This record gives sequence, structure tokens and C-alpha cells, in this order.
Amino acid sequence: MMKSVIAGLGLLGLAGVPAQAAGDDVFAVVAEIPFADAAQGVNEAIVNKGFKVDYHGFLGDMLKRTAGDVGATKELYKDAEFFTFCSAVVSRTVMEADIGDIAYCPYVVFVYEDAATPGKVTIGHRTLPEGGERGQVNDILHDIVRTAADGF
Repeated sequence: MMKSVIAGLGLLGLAGVPAQAAGDDVFAVVAEIPFADAAQGVNEAIVNKGFKVDYHGFLGDMLKRTAGDVGATKELYKDAEFFTFCSAVVSRTVMEADIGDIAYCPYVVFVYEDAATPGKVTIGHRTLPEGGERGQVNDILHDIVRTAADGF
């Protein structure tokens, strides 16, 4: 089951609702904040840590735009976006420990509002496997998610 952070951590704005399972390699929180605030919070949390957002993707818009082309009838997201970034310092440390860790870069943080449960926004990231220097990346990603969910 996907790891979720809930209100018990004392973060404001978090609902006691676990995010829908995507896999054990996903860390997510569910927040009862407006989607636009959550997306802005992710962007600002990344920038405030000294990183540059490399790409801001609008996955929800793409899925809505192409639904008819693929014969889709189910609306998945009210909105869904993702942000990619990297860190020259952290990435170098991680890749010096294991050169194959290039597979985890860039880092991605996602935010979505499920069409079936409006008002609950999920913010998360894929968790890097344990080992080497990857823990510091997970710590950074966890902090970005928590900061965004807390209303930045």
C-alpha cells in the first residue's frame, strides 16, 4: 500500500484520507486545499529549496484533450500537473555512489485532484529505493510534498 502522510503529523490542511494506492514506491499526502494553491505550493517549495523547475507538465489537460482520440469516457482528474527538477550537488553525490542512479533524475513531484473526490488534492512523488545516497533525495522530495500540502 502506498505510504501516506495524514493529519497525525500535525501538518495543517492535510486530510485523514490516504491517497489511492499507486505502489509501494510512491509517497503522497492528501490535502484539503484548492488545487491551484497546491500546485503553486509545489513550485514554490522547489524554488525555495534553491532548485529550478525544469519542466511543469499539465497531464490533466493532455488527458482531457486526447480523451476522444483514445475512446476514453471516464474523467480521471479534475486537474493534474507535475514538476521536474534536479540538483547538481545532490544528483552528483547520488550518482557518484551509484552511476546507475541516473535513472532517477530528474526528480518529479505530482499534484492532482481526483474527479471522483473533488476538494481533496493529492501531492506526492516516487520514492527512490533504499541504498547509497538516495535517502537525501527522498528527504528533499518528502519535504517539498509536506511543505506544499501545508499551504507553503
